[in-house]
Amino acid sequence: MFEDNKALIRQYLAALSGKDKPESIVNIYVSDEKLRQHIKQFESAFPRYKLTLDDMIAEGNKVAVRATWHGIHKGEFMGIQPTSKQVALTGILIYRIVNGRIVDHWMSFDNLELMRQFGVIPDD
Repeated sequence: MFEDNKALIRQYLAALSGKDKPESIVNIYVSDEKLRQHIKQFESAFPRYKLTLDDMIAEGNKVAVRATWHGIHKGEFMGIQPTSKQVALTGILIYRIVNGRIVDHWMSFDNLELMRQFGVIPDD
């Protein structure tokens, strides 16, 4: 089961990373409505954003990933108008999988660092 769940997350990332993210593709992997909305929001602000898999572990029906997220700020995000800046953040994502689909998720990224990369707050 662990290896199947890890394979699903690898397929999910490969299907979406650096590409358009149409609902039809997202829905193959994701039944978690919050994650669907998150993908839509980020795709709008950072078209064709990428997630690079750095580490992955699995236990039970959960898969934890350390990944580096890359995007170009082309749309409004958190009230900030597009900056056209390339940004990159490392974060932790945990997916809960049931019947071959992501049904829940938790993620943590450093939003303060993102604001620094946008140039909204100073580097120091």
